Amino acid sequence: MTRTNKVLLSKEDFGERPDLPDWLLNEYKSFHETVTNKTFPCYFGMVGELKGELRYAYILQRDWSNLPAALKSFLVLFENPIHKRHGLFVFVEPLEKEGSLGDYRKQFWEILQYLHWVDEVEWPSGSPRDPAHHLWDFRFHGEPIFVFGNTPAYNQRKTRNLGNAMVLGFQPRRIFEGLEGTEKGGIMSREKVRERVEVWDQLPKHPDISHFGDPEHNEWKQFFIGDDSEPIVGRCPFSHKEMN
Repeated sequence: MTRTNKVLLSKEDFGERPDLPDWLLNEYKSFHETVTNKTFPCYFGMVGELKGELRYAYILQRDWSNLPAALKSFLVLFENPIHKRHGLFVFVEPLEKEGSLGDYRKQFWEILQYLHWVDEVEWPSGSPRDPAHHLWDFRFHGEPIFVFGNTPAYNQRKTRNLGNAMVLGFQPRRIFEGLEGTEKGGIMSREKVRERVEVWDQLPKHPDISHFGDPEHNEWKQFFIGDDSEPIVGRCPFSHKEMN
């Protein structure tokens, strides 16, 4: 088995791989129990987990080198039409002492910046480099990807708390084909999920949540939202290679 295959995990691997660390097994158990709860707001995530359609990877606090290979392997898998709705969830080894939301947010953007620095594929010429542009999105290996952070520091936004570790969700934007913000099906699906999220969180929709392409919206703010109802202010921590 090649290293690339070993770093991308399936649901079955958690019961069959003796080499996986205990903390990862514990965090996957928490993840599974949360997203398969019948009231969990994200129906697609629930069904994906129950059917074994999701994929997983993990990184250590001092070693992120697994991640580029796992993400590339996932994107190869994603090319097969039968995996169109698959998502990748990456578990980050828990901190020795639980951090603040700001600590996790900082590490989240450092991980995305690391992925960008090691990415061997240039972004298309027409793809915005500046996150302040409303059509900016994160790319890796040529693929536009929506990435969202989940951490134990979320106390109010419970839908973004999946256990004791930070978990990064990677969804290639092609997952949302037919469910875009301007499509009828997309509007209906999005509103249903958001209604369920508000019930779980007991909070209104976060003001930074919108849909890709909204000229009044910055996509990067949706990657790691606040644990409140206040919009994120300031510049995006991510910087494209060409802007340095």
